[in-house]
Amino acid sequence: MDIKNIIILILLCVILYLVKKITHIKKEIDRIREVLVDIKHGDYNRRILIKKNDTTEKICHDINEITLQSQNKLIEQKQSEQAYKSLMTSLSHDVKTPLASMVGYLEAVQEGLVIGDEKDDYIKVSLSKAHYLKDFVEKLFDWVKLDSGEWKFSFADKDLNELTRNVISDWIPIFEEKHISYEIEIPEQECNIKIDENAYFRSLNNIINNIIVHSNCDRVHLKLEESDTKVTLTILDNGNGICEKDLPYIFDRMYQADCSRLTKGSGLGLSIAKELLRVNNAKISVSSVPNIKTVFTVEFAM
Repeated sequence: MDIKNIIILILLCVILYLVKKITHIKKEIDRIREVLVDIKHGDYNRRILIKKNDTTEKICHDINEITLQSQNKLIEQKQSEQAYKSLMTSLSHDVKTPLASMVGYLEAVQEGLVIGDEKDDYIKVSLSKAHYLKDFVEKLFDWVKLDSGEWKFSFADKDLNELTRNVISDWIPIFEEKHISYEIEIPEQECNIKIDENAYFRSLNNIINNIIVHSNCDRVHLKLEESDTKVTLTILDNGNGICEKDLPYIFDRMYQADCSRLTKGSGLGLSIAKELLRVNNAKISVSSVPNIKTVFTVEFAM
């Protein structure tokens, strides 16, 4: 075989290889196009099967990654929409009902339908409902700011022990007023961590408020301790506790348990506390033995 024929044969082999390669790539592109059409029509469960060393392997991987991210965002959007629907339902009950009741009490006082001790009782109940509504609205605004990303954080090195003492000092008169005994264990030495002071105050206040309002406890024990790797804050109460079936969900927004102290609440306070602690590089958990003890544990990474 002369050189000319050898060259022709080589060229023919190259052409056959290129044709086969192009045909294979075309099949891959058709397969990608088919999946993309399904994704375009809202089927975010579709994925492109990737074969190792395929020409389009990187493209397929990127498309699958983008689809997964879009699917997760869609799920988050639906969850957010459901949360807002739950919020509207909660507003109709948790705001409208106590507001109507408070108006009725105050109208009775204004019109002179009650006098003496009964009048004082009506005013006291109205004030209690007003405080409830104020607390609910504050938590609602916090929830909306967090959900929309409008909460502005400012991190700085702070002494966590001192910050905690500042929060607890405001609660001690309330403990005493409600005849709740308290034990506070906070080390004297500094424990400096980078933290958003306002977010920490709000989260800790929400946890303590949950205990005060809903636990029916007569004892609270707060302890703050530092190790080489973390700082741990525990808050224990001896109230009515939280049912085992409710424990995995009590930090979910708008969750109100059936058989625990949470039935009285808006379902916002603890979820806000968890989110604000997460921003501060901390995680919160809870354990409970009903009518014996409930322990909230917050861990800050060092």
